[in-house]
Amino acid sequence: MKKYIALVLALVCVLGLVGCNTKSMNYIIENKPSVIGVVEEVHNDYVIMYSDTADGYPNGSKWQISLNVENKDSYTDISVGDEIVVYHDGNVMETDPLKVGTVYAITLKTPVDRTENDKS
Repeated sequence: MKKYIALVLALVCVLGLVGCNTKSMNYIIENKPSVIGVVEEVHNDYVIMYSDTADGYPNGSKWQISLNVENKDSYTDISVGDEIVVYHDGNVMETDPLKVGTVYAITLKTPVDRTENDKS
């Protein structure tokens, strides 16, 4: 009986820990730090964006943002010129361009005018 109780408690703990990693988009938006910027380059696994509003960087800054995003509901159909909001873990690496640790989510703030890109 004690083994059964210990097994059930262990299972509950493991399931509890797994559940902590899945954060909803609303939770991420309300609780995680973010940076807003305009996409300058799009690559296979990252984008380069320019932010003129990032805290601590009053003269503007370039950011390399990974497209390996924790929340799969994130906006990933990114185009040059899109204004995006990147929610991250708060760790900013002082590289050139700046990089963040974990990217939790990306949302589209203002899309680029795609009709200009579609002209033939």
